[in-house]
Amino acid sequence: MRTSSLLHLLTSLIVISQLIACSPSGKRNPADNAPNAPFAAYWYAGQAEISRYRLEQSRYGAMHPGEAVLIFVTEDFLTDAQVKKETDTKEEATSVLKLNASRKFTTGIYDYSMLTSVFTPIQTNEFPHSLKVTTTVQEWCGQTFYQLNFRKNEYRITSRSYFQQEGDEDYAVKTTTLEDEIWTRIRLNPQALPLGDIRLIPGTATARLRHQRLEPQAVKADLRAYTDSLFKAKETSDSLMAYTLTYPDRTLRIVFENKFPYGIAGWEETYQERSKTLTTRAIRTHTIKTDYWSKNAPQDSTLRKEAGVRMGFEKEPTDEEVP
Repeated sequence: MRTSSLLHLLTSLIVISQLIACSPSGKRNPADNAPNAPFAAYWYAGQAEISRYRLEQSRYGAMHPGEAVLIFVTEDFLTDAQVKKETDTKEEATSVLKLNASRKFTTGIYDYSMLTSVFTPIQTNEFPHSLKVTTTVQEWCGQTFYQLNFRKNEYRITSRSYFQQEGDEDYAVKTTTLEDEIWTRIRLNPQALPLGDIRLIPGTATARLRHQRLEPQAVKADLRAYTDSLFKAKETSDSLMAYTLTYPDRTLRIVFENKFPYGIAGWEETYQERSKTLTTRAIRTHTIKTDYWSKNAPQDSTLRKEAGVRMGFEKEPTDEEVP
């Protein structure tokens, strides 16, 4: 090799290595994990996607208004410890698409607050199953907690509840698809969603509301074009798809855009409670992308309006207004 060619090659390698080394957290080299360039540009730009939904939640045989927020973001995840990678370590890690699904609503005088976190590896060929799911439910009666960890071809489940019939449980179930990971699977590749007669572990949030033990159930899965008018795509030229899971006693339909990045327009969930068949429904109202973890100063609260989320607590009453 001629000297000039060798110098050119060495210079190029140095520049490339410096670019990779200087990439800030959350802005990964697109060639590392992204299946394609559009995916890399959208999900490795150092921002999260935040979508707000107008919620009508069924509970206690009635409908209750509320708000749901879906937060999707990529991050590095330690595959053994199954926590976010935050330091320079030799432990094995992989890039995951994380979903934090928040749901808040009131039932009469008291509040419900629910949060589900799902960690699904981007490299589905190497990691075909989501590594972890957690769900917490807080309401005025008490709180409950689920955690699922994928280890050695099974999901190890930790369940904690203040209810006597549930109490503290630790058990394992054979690995199968999780309903909770359907949301991240849609964002990664909806064409790979399971179809037909399948078995799923039901959604952890719904299982908590219905006081059901987490175990695989028989489900019929269907994917087809969405032809109703309730849910809307962000762009009028785009069309929607509906993925429907039909359990023996419950139906979940997730409606999403048929073009990348496959944004979720909303969902419907129907089951019987207190002798009434009711449908929980969430309709998207806003979507933004931002590095929300750095927007924690008081002046950043203006972004809540842009995201459509409610502006904190109501104004405290004055002494004269207190009865």
